[in-house]
Amino acid sequence: MSFKPQLNPNITTLKESATLAINLQAKAARADGKDVIHFGFGQSPFPVHGSIQKALQDNAHQKDYLPTRGLPKLCEAVVKWHKDLFDYDLHLDGVMVGPGSKEMIFQALYCLEGPVLVPAPSWVSYGPQVNIRGKIIESILTKRSNSYKMMPDELESACLKFPGEQKNLILNNPANPTGALYSSEEIKALVEVCRKHQVVVISDEIYSLVNFKSDSYMGFHNHYPEGTIITTGLSKSHGAGGYRLGILAAPENFSNLTKALCSMISETFSAVSAPIQYAALAAYTVNEDLLKHINQCTQIHKLAGEYLHGRFISMGLNCPKPEGAFYLFPDFENYREKLKSLGIKSCSDLAQEIFDKLLIAVLPGSDFYLDESYFGV
Repeated sequence: MSFKPQLNPNITTLKESATLAINLQAKAARADGKDVIHFGFGQSPFPVHGSIQKALQDNAHQKDYLPTRGLPKLCEAVVKWHKDLFDYDLHLDGVMVGPGSKEMIFQALYCLEGPVLVPAPSWVSYGPQVNIRGKIIESILTKRSNSYKMMPDELESACLKFPGEQKNLILNNPANPTGALYSSEEIKALVEVCRKHQVVVISDEIYSLVNFKSDSYMGFHNHYPEGTIITTGLSKSHGAGGYRLGILAAPENFSNLTKALCSMISETFSAVSAPIQYAALAAYTVNEDLLKHINQCTQIHKLAGEYLHGRFISMGLNCPKPEGAFYLFPDFENYREKLKSLGIKSCSDLAQEIFDKLLIAVLPGSDFYLDESYFGV
């Protein structure tokens, strides 16, 4: 007699990641011979730098389990990389390697107590990861007039909802899906609120080198090192999403978290693939040709972003100009009534209509923690 197993209710309410789902939908349409314009998946189109490919080939024989925290030389290289490029003084014992920054964020959220604060709009997977843990997520609605960047008073209001509790803020800078880039002064102002309320910041810096501004990147670690956990990896700036290698760096005073994460890793994925970690050693070794390659790719992203932004504005859409990452966040508010007359009453309706009629794959604003009534994709 057949039966169905009982499942964790925190899992049964989940749906497939919106970005992965639209990617599969676009691939299926392409397999049917349709010419799909795919704007729904954040994958770099550029090749992995030759030095990284060669390091992977040269280390294909590496078969032994590596230490739970990661290849020691790689952890040391990560510390030096961040010092040279961002003037970060990372704590070596707080650096660990995982199968993508996405997994490292999940592991950190699983270990940390307290509600999770997420600016809206934000990357699609933060919320589901919080839900898996059964934690409270507080979306902080941002404004288009501020380029969808969270303001200190907005963060303050969210913190006051949870008096006496540890708060955990996830902030992606530059941001997916808006392309917003927080300046040093904007980060300083947010840090004042974080210190006041002892907020743990998970600074998702996966796009830190996909930065369109001429001045150097500034992150939370520059102003709030004692409260900032950094996550990053090879998927965006290095164009190596399929390598599935991510980094987490916790401050020295978070040694209890580091210990907990090591235990979690030892009981879950054990260690990242050895050949991939040796390849990452080349990726996190500063050399002129690699940095030139990353910069060239970033400049192409910038030109593409500026071109699309100009086209959106000329079409009468509202859209902040992107300052980093791979994304733009237009809204169709100026066409709300016209769209309603066509039976399109939500952002999900609009995204599906654009795909069905035009074969352009995009995501609705509701996948980024905005209401369905938001008329953006």
